[in-house]
Amino acid sequence: MSSSITLRHARHLSTATAAAAATSSNTTISISKAKSKLKAEHDPDKALEIYSSVSDRYISPLSSRYAQEYTVKRLAKSHRFSDIESFLESHKNSPKITQEPFLSSIIRSYGVAGMFDHALKIYHQMDDLGTPRSAISFNVLLSACVHSKQYDRVVKLFDEMPVKYGFLPDKVSYGILIRSYCEMGSPEMAMERLKEMEEKGVEITIVTFTTILHSFYKKGKNDDAEKVWNEMVKRGCGPDVGAYNVKIMNIQGGNPEGVKALIEEMNDAGLKPDTISYNYLMTCYCKNELMDEAQKVYEDLERNGCNANAATFRTLIFYLCKKGRFETGYKVFKESVRVNKIPDFNTLKYLVEGLVQRSKLKDAKGMSRTVKKKFPPNLVKAWTKLEEELGLAKVEAGDNGVQ
Repeated sequence: MSSSITLRHARHLSTATAAAAATSSNTTISISKAKSKLKAEHDPDKALEIYSSVSDRYISPLSSRYAQEYTVKRLAKSHRFSDIESFLESHKNSPKITQEPFLSSIIRSYGVAGMFDHALKIYHQMDDLGTPRSAISFNVLLSACVHSKQYDRVVKLFDEMPVKYGFLPDKVSYGILIRSYCEMGSPEMAMERLKEMEEKGVEITIVTFTTILHSFYKKGKNDDAEKVWNEMVKRGCGPDVGAYNVKIMNIQGGNPEGVKALIEEMNDAGLKPDTISYNYLMTCYCKNELMDEAQKVYEDLERNGCNANAATFRTLIFYLCKKGRFETGYKVFKESVRVNKIPDFNTLKYLVEGLVQRSKLKDAKGMSRTVKKKFPPNLVKAWTKLEEELGLAKVEAGDNGVQ
């Protein structure tokens, strides 16, 4: 019985993949509509069908790339790697395969799926396919390697491929290399590569400096981090808001006054602190159990020219619940729904449990109804089980969502 099911399943997958690879002949949709539908679609076979119905997916590599990657992500989540291979390999039949950006999109998609060996294989096939090589496809290959978390291979590829295929790495290539060293916990090696960049006349960007800065802080080497900061300033390469946020992040668990001082320093330097900056300040207040001050930061976001993001709501709701302020947490939750930035499952689980404990059943039921509308199918199933455990399974007919 299991054998026949397996064969039938295999035939189904093969048909779905072939359909996705073929040019649509009946109903067609625009690339923008396909991207919108793919974002909301979690069934991998339906994702393939949506992709196959795109009428203009080959207008440009950029316009088709996102739809292609959404489709690959859906397949990867279901561990359907052979279907990903069939789907992406079929793109090699397109006349656009000789264009480097188009072929790079295939490499990128293999990286998204964590199938780096496949990405490397098609990179090596570029000569046979008649596709020119430059830093463009090389950078995509390195990014695919990073996405697969094979950081040590980035170093090897960086040293081998430009020599083998005759092109020069650019500032993006070096940026990916330096990130890889930092991910491996070797910011010292990253600093050595900075010297190489300088010798070869490759621009050192502020993003590169910030990556190394973060790595030194992460290792607890604050003195080395400060040296990087000073070097950045000396070169006239920032710091920018991103670099300040890295610095703030590494003191957020300490005295809130230190975070406030850095935010003031940003303002004095003519930089505009962003949502991330204020999130760190809010988190610092939360960790120091100064909830009124944390709420004030949240309430002043708009006045400071920022909008709350998912991390804002997640952090504030979690700490409000931790302090037993479930009713206030529920108000913040309602705002997160309004701006479509609702927090994760565990944060909302904490909140609904607190509402039930406080006998705020109407709020708990309304919240639960809303959550089930917003969460993907796999989380809805888990939430339904939580409802049953909390005695919220029987929702009154009049409860249509957040009250």
